[in-house]
Amino acid sequence: MSLIVKAAVKDALSEHNVSADFYEALDEEVAERLEDAAQRAEANDRKTVQARDL
Repeated sequence: MSLIVKAAVKDALSEHNVSADFYEALDEEVAERLEDAAQRAEANDRKTVQARDL
């Protein structure tokens, strides 16, 4: 499952070419950030992930 929307990334970087492997790397980075945020919320006895967890 992809966490990013390729069309949105392409639009955001419209001044640049985007390689196929960039999308994969970005998706992995997002997945890691989400996991870290979830762990911070759990460490603070919360089920709700908040902006401060990033």
